[in-house]
Amino acid sequence: MKQFRIIVAIMLLLACNKNDGATTINTDTSGFAKGADISWITEMEASGKKFYNSAGTEMDGIRLLQTLGVNSVRLRVWVDPADGWCNKNDLLVKAYRAKSLGMRIMIDFHYSDSWADPSQQAKPAAWASMNFDALKTAVAGHTKEVLTLLKEKGITPEWVQVGNETGNGMLWDDGKASVSMANYAALTSTGYDAVKAIFPDAKVIVHLQNGHDNSLFRWLFDGLKANGGKWDVIGMSLYPTKDNWQTLNTACYQNMQDMISRYGSDVMICEVGMDQQQAAAAKAFLADLVAKATSVSNNKVLGIFYWEPEAYGAWKNYTMGAFDDAGKPTEALDAFK
Repeated sequence: MKQFRIIVAIMLLLACNKNDGATTINTDTSGFAKGADISWITEMEASGKKFYNSAGTEMDGIRLLQTLGVNSVRLRVWVDPADGWCNKNDLLVKAYRAKSLGMRIMIDFHYSDSWADPSQQAKPAAWASMNFDALKTAVAGHTKEVLTLLKEKGITPEWVQVGNETGNGMLWDDGKASVSMANYAALTSTGYDAVKAIFPDAKVIVHLQNGHDNSLFRWLFDGLKANGGKWDVIGMSLYPTKDNWQTLNTACYQNMQDMISRYGSDVMICEVGMDQQQAAAAKAFLADLVAKATSVSNNKVLGIFYWEPEAYGAWKNYTMGAFDDAGKPTEALDAFK
């Protein structure tokens, strides 16, 4: 089954160059990144999902996002997922498609066989019994292997995440920050060095949930700094509701400024989203966050990525995309135009 799905993904890659009536988009590859995590897109396409512009014309999903102002994509990679989606080969398909459209690329290493987030940071099955030194070797090897695959195909990511929403570390329990900040810092630095070995100019992101929670960010990054942890960019997630987005945006803005002044780091908003049914509020939230981010001095906030905006029809029970149930974009991403 896994091999079949890899073949399907490759077929989709070959099909992505079809003439879908879209005009060529001149993507701005400098300055502020207006991005989208599109990691589900090949799986959605293989399931029969289609994407349509506001006029009802079917389009390639990535190209459609580009017409909406998206100039960058974020792609997660798992170590050995059971169904093959988001493994290194599926990643390559999506990265190649994005590169072919002139888009900027972020790679998001989860260092797991499935979701890594604040509630779960499970080791890949193949790494489960490793001692800590072997675990660091595995992190380095996997990171280099995936990035080398991209490099061999002429794909250069601009940013690479070492872990996903690691507010309490990763690769639990060895790398659980509340248990051993030193271990988490060592794993982070191992990933950092592995990225730089393949792509020296890529900016390495350490990404935490709850971008409005300054105390969490200070605790984690103070701990990393004290233990020699390495990073270039501080990454944030922000998922407000229609009722609290003004409050959370203000807190996130203050947190951005504090991270920049406290650590001298760049900041990236790696994930945002809001209920699909609240598209007007989502547009207002995103427009306000873009305005706040771009107002920070010296261009220290690098961009904002909407998480899986192309998800629709309660795909995988996710309801915070930016497309309606007919596969058309809502007004949420108009904030990027």
